[in-house]
Amino acid sequence: MHYLVGDLQGCDDAFERLLAEIGFSPSRDRLVVLGDLVNRGPGSLAVLRRLRGFGDAADCLLGNHDLHLLAVAFGGRTMHRGDTFADVLDAPDRDAWIEWLRARRMALVADGWLCVHAGVVPQWDRDATLARAAEVEAMLTSDALGDFLHRMYADEPVRWSDTLTGAHRLRFIINVLTRIRFVDAQGTLDLKTKEGAGGAPPGFAPWFDAPGRRTQGVPVAFGHWSTLGLVMRPELLALDTGCVWGGCLSAVRIDGGRRELVQVKCAQAQRPGG
Repeated sequence: MHYLVGDLQGCDDAFERLLAEIGFSPSRDRLVVLGDLVNRGPGSLAVLRRLRGFGDAADCLLGNHDLHLLAVAFGGRTMHRGDTFADVLDAPDRDAWIEWLRARRMALVADGWLCVHAGVVPQWDRDATLARAAEVEAMLTSDALGDFLHRMYADEPVRWSDTLTGAHRLRFIINVLTRIRFVDAQGTLDLKTKEGAGGAPPGFAPWFDAPGRRTQGVPVAFGHWSTLGLVMRPELLALDTGCVWGGCLSAVRIDGGRRELVQVKCAQAQRPGG
């Protein structure tokens, strides 16, 4: 059986209970975790250990919190007051965990579903999304990563162009794949607003409702947007149901034409954030 799982954010206890609920067996089943493996919850290192222990049975996307961990590890960012991934950075095998994270994906296709952490801009179709993700994946495993992580954080450029190059191009791709919520009709990003779908700024809409979106007709699954909550449309799955904020951890079975939702309540009650 093949399951997509929403943002874990270091909530290993809830993850363990979810796996028990679905009867997960790495010899038989497969998971795709839609990013934000670490941070805010109390068990970032435990989550990574569990996922790596599943080997090829678990595919894990990188989210904005995972990239933040890498940036801190490489000295491109300082830890925030609410960060809870010190257990990873202080682990005796820290370097192995950093290397493992660097090798994770930014986007993939599972049973016909395009899986990303946050979303896509309307100008990209499925193949373009995977190609742009591959550019970031190549950088993550290259010697250029340390330098780039010092330049990763900015809200510009705000619109895609095939002529973008260098750090500007990679930054835009990362902002789309790990931070996007709202866009306007031209695909301009609004990266400030974190409310649910009804909180769109004037002239903007949730990325998945953008007119002319080139991934229309492609099933897309994503996490990231806890204030949006669970969305289960025929060709859209939003699975960040705010586990770390006291909500639920959600998984959806996608194989064999099935749509089976499984949720467990999370014991965490952190203050909502991005």
